[in-house]
Amino acid sequence: MAKSLSFSLIICFIFGLVPGIWAQQQSPLTFTDARKLTLIGKAWNDGPFYHRLDTAAYPAIPRNVKYLATNSAGLAISFKTNSSKITAKWCTSRRVPGDNMTGIAFEGMDLYIRRDQRWQYAGVARPKTHDCSDAVIVEQMASGEKTCLLFLPTYDETISLEIGVDSGATLVPGGNPFRKNILVYGSSIVQGASASRPGLAYPARISRETGYNFINLGFSGNGKMEPEVANMIAPLPMDAFILDCVPNPSAEEVLARTANLVNTIRKFHPKVPIIAIESVAREKGNFDQDVAARVAQKNGYFKQEIEKLQKRDSNLYLISADGLLGDDQEGTTDGIHPNDLGFDRMLQKIRPVILKIFARYGI
Repeated sequence: MAKSLSFSLIICFIFGLVPGIWAQQQSPLTFTDARKLTLIGKAWNDGPFYHRLDTAAYPAIPRNVKYLATNSAGLAISFKTNSSKITAKWCTSRRVPGDNMTGIAFEGMDLYIRRDQRWQYAGVARPKTHDCSDAVIVEQMASGEKTCLLFLPTYDETISLEIGVDSGATLVPGGNPFRKNILVYGSSIVQGASASRPGLAYPARISRETGYNFINLGFSGNGKMEPEVANMIAPLPMDAFILDCVPNPSAEEVLARTANLVNTIRKFHPKVPIIAIESVAREKGNFDQDVAARVAQKNGYFKQEIEKLQKRDSNLYLISADGLLGDDQEGTTDGIHPNDLGFDRMLQKIRPVILKIFARYGI
């Protein structure tokens, strides 16, 4: 009886001690407001920190564009740390993800770390609620300094963000790893629907893969080439413009607005390359004849207008829709928005064309 009691006491002591030992092994964290680090991906340096533009400075642009500009699509925090763990605490608006977006893409984040001369995926910040969350992004990393990019939510407004590292570890602003400024204007496809996480939206991917700074001005459902929007983006100090804006406007709007958008940009940038991209084929149109006809009409009008302008503009280029999503109807989430496979296929086509054009200009 005594031996049994002694054994029980020993077991209780050991198991009672383990949580204490484990707690001691867990390194406390130090959190830093991300506003003290480096934000990349903005075309403007003014306005609210996590907004893509200062909507108050452009009262004439459509209300929906103003709202979508508060989404942090394409924005990323650049920093360096020697921590073994990277965590985050962040708040977004209370919006709920749509049925064609993952929660991570909509209101979460993903981390890339520079290794072996390329950006490699390191982890995600999974949202726990639809407002404020905390998450361990990556842990148990090897010692040494890491150069990091944390991509912010694609379809929600980032209200606050703190990045946590091991207590005693360094956390300092990183530089902008991308050169030049390339504005990508367009629809929800540019904004990032329906990539599975923020860093897989095609402007973010092409930035990491080429080293150019592709700035995301995708406005979901509202990339309609309005004159007010043309007046907003045209004066920006860009080295090139990519116009991927056929999906949202009607065929009549494509016909009426394409030339104005290009000509407005040309007033400020007479010689920079402007690369226009036809709309991806909406896979809903594989059987729906009306959808297929509308997309074909819009692409036809867009091509017609661009080719007219090309007769007097040698710095204007057109990428056709052929093969942008492949030909097996597996490239979208919902028959409209590319999935990760669809975005990869887009990049396989447009990346070499864009790089060849940039080389002509010494960009």
